Amino acid sequence: MEKIEIKSLPEIIVASHREVIPSYADLGYLCYAKIGPEMKRLGCKCSEPGYCFTVEHNEYRPTEIDIEYCEQVEEMGENSAIIQFKRLAEVPKALCMKHYGPYDRFYESYTEAFKYLEEQGYEIAGHPRTVYVDGAWNQEDPEKWLSIIQIPVK
Repeated sequence: MEKIEIKSLPEIIVASHREVIPSYADLGYLCYAKIGPEMKRLGCKCSEPGYCFTVEHNEYRPTEIDIEYCEQVEEMGENSAIIQFKRLAEVPKALCMKHYGPYDRFYESYTEAFKYLEEQGYEIAGHPRTVYVDGAWNQEDPEKWLSIIQIPVK
């Protein structure tokens, strides 16, 4: 098991887009073809270092994923039909776990994380986030993709 940490997540402002997609493979295209151009049109200034993540709004389903893509920005903007701006409150405690490999194996890492939470007596206190550190945009080999699972707990 990768090292698991419990740490806080700071309050942030995000530009977000929520949509049901058929698979994780469709997430990259959604970001490249729809979300990215709209954020550029709206003049979004992303915070450095970049911080983008997804939140799943339904239980894991491999063919119908209700996903919200969020990217940290420097300031609130004007909402559009595609992008909504919001302030996310600080998360005092979150389980943070590294996931190496393609996105279609998230289920394995999430299962491991939930087992750890149960064994340690933690309760889930919000929607899990999946942070994208390395992926198809900078690593050809999917085995080298790095994501971080963040699960708010109490």
